[in-house]
Amino acid sequence: MGILNITPDSFSDGGKYYCGKAEIDKILYDAIKMQKDGADFIDIGGESSRPGAEEVSLSEELERVIPVIEKLRAEIDVPLSIDTYKSEVAEEALKAGAEIVNDISGFRFDDRIAEVTSKYNASCILMHIKGTPKDMQKNPVYENVVEEVYNYLEESVKIARDKNIKQIIIDAGIGFGKTLKHNLDLINNLGRLTGLGLPVLIGLSNKSFIDKIFPTAIDERLAGTIAGNSIAAINGANIFRVHNVLENVRALKITDAIKAEKKI
Repeated sequence: MGILNITPDSFSDGGKYYCGKAEIDKILYDAIKMQKDGADFIDIGGESSRPGAEEVSLSEELERVIPVIEKLRAEIDVPLSIDTYKSEVAEEALKAGAEIVNDISGFRFDDRIAEVTSKYNASCILMHIKGTPKDMQKNPVYENVVEEVYNYLEESVKIARDKNIKQIIIDAGIGFGKTLKHNLDLINNLGRLTGLGLPVLIGLSNKSFIDKIFPTAIDERLAGTIAGNSIAAINGANIFRVHNVLENVRALKITDAIKAEKKI
């Protein structure tokens, strides 16, 4: 899953595609390249969810993402995902051609978003978060992070199934209200989350836990991202949300080949 953040302040690519307005030509060029490089989905977001981020108004978020989705839908073939927890944004994005709702709250922040997803027969990605982006990294505490994430996602899946949503993907929420140890515990125990019987998405690309292991500038975390994704693949992850599509696709092909040989 390739990432296109149409924001001025996302932690890794803030400002790359948005500076007062969406840079449509640059977005389209990179989306086409992502598809060529092997992306199976492209995820489009108009509000940063980095630690400490402030909420963006509904009108601003819509202004950022809807023209982009309309343009991409006409130019590329892979499914588009809208990264939002707002039902109004999800609905307009689905009308514009998105096919997946990627909700960082796992359908918890907005009571209508599951209903909207079902109305348009869309798929969903349900992520775990502790708190909100603004406060999630202020001393997050768990008794057992793996079981608490499992239980949260289990409830989110129930919300989706109660609305007859057919395709559900789960996401452990690496970096969303977690310390370094919490993130490592989750990556090591993805097998527990596969117990929900659903595809597991991992989103660790360029995140700060890499910097905590070996101090690295954000734009130099590709090696750490590939290492983390490869371990996650071995432990049960199926979908990888990344900024650098080509390099991760190539690395994960090697991981898959080794896994397949081991099973034989």
